[in-house]
Amino acid sequence: MPEVRLVGPNGEQVGIVRIEDALRRAADFDLDLVEVAPQARPPVCKLMDYGKYKYESAQKERAARRNQAHTVVKEMKLRPKIDPHDYETKKGHIVRFLNHGDKVKVTIMFRGREQSRPELGFRLLEQLAEDIEDVGYVEYSPKQEGRNMIMVIAPVKKKSEVQGTRSQQRRDRDRKAEEERQRAADEAGS
Repeated sequence: MPEVRLVGPNGEQVGIVRIEDALRRAADFDLDLVEVAPQARPPVCKLMDYGKYKYESAQKERAARRNQAHTVVKEMKLRPKIDPHDYETKKGHIVRFLNHGDKVKVTIMFRGREQSRPELGFRLLEQLAEDIEDVGYVEYSPKQEGRNMIMVIAPVKKKSEVQGTRSQQRRDRDRKAEEERQRAADEAGS
């Protein structure tokens, strides 16, 4: 005669009962008998509203997906003989990407004779990593791949932290704009 360990609808332990009795209790409570641990001896069954359980678990999963931060990898391409002003401009873009919580893949492209001098690209990437160490860190160190040298830089702050500060900044900006409108309306009325 097969038996199961029965858990009540509120999580209370009912005990070990025959399957027929468990099914009868489920019918009395107008609930479903769901096997939650088939590998246990005896198997564990719970009285629950299975449709409601599936709905709630789907809601939790959807909420978890909504709160998940998506990592984006931006790419910045440089040349070994880059002009200092161009370097500063590209560095500024990289800093902006990192401040927004995105990773940056920095690629140094070598052409012609430049391929025989990979140390120029390596030095440039080391200099870049040094210049932006306060907002990002080197996740993948410089590596030569054919005609290109690649390095990946990750932000110091997580994307979720950055989004929180950005929304706070937006609220502060909206509040200041509202105060300015109110002040202008007060001055116009007096």
